[in-house]
Amino acid sequence: MFPRSTLWLALFVTAPGLLHADPKPPVEIPLDVHDWKVIDRESGDVNYYKVIDVPDMPYIHSAYEPPWETAVLGYEIPADARSDARRLRWTWRAMQLPKAGNECLAGHGDSAATIYVTWKRGLRWYTLKYVWSTTLAKGTVCEHKRNAFVAQDVVVAETGFPVGVWKTEEIDLRSEWRKHFADGDTNASVPELRGLGIMSDGDQTNSGSSADFARFVLVR
Repeated sequence: MFPRSTLWLALFVTAPGLLHADPKPPVEIPLDVHDWKVIDRESGDVNYYKVIDVPDMPYIHSAYEPPWETAVLGYEIPADARSDARRLRWTWRAMQLPKAGNECLAGHGDSAATIYVTWKRGLRWYTLKYVWSTTLAKGTVCEHKRNAFVAQDVVVAETGFPVGVWKTEEIDLRSEWRKHFADGDTNASVPELRGLGIMSDGDQTNSGSSADFARFVLVR
């Protein structure tokens, strides 16, 4: 008979797949810009968003003007993708920055562009709000809302000029949730990803605000 160590080596050489299964290949799910809808409970009467159907890259254009109330567009994550969503990628560009917008200062919390990423566990909602800021440095994190039903941080993803230039962002959804809501615990259980949102606003600074949003892709 072969020694036990020799049998183990033979198994490894002849059937490595039994020991090292290939990781699940990523699946990219493009999110159609036509499927984003106004979230009524978060929006005023004016829908200042429209889809621009250019052939190579259709996009959502926002153009807020005071004194309108803020409006938010939302996208509901399909049920079969909520638990295994890995990454999110999008392309955006600021077109008009709200004057003196500062998401960390009360009364100045307006952004040319905002991406909301929302998870839910039980009755509690977790939201990361990625913004294109007028004044804050890229990488700034603030707001830190925490209560029994809501946890939310603001993250500055892009800032300032130039406007009119497309930029692409990509985030690791699980890593971001754990960093902000589980003190970086790499073993923490991540809730289901439930929805995305986009917004441009200038209601606090009483100024115009505009951006374009395109190429949303969810990676499972």
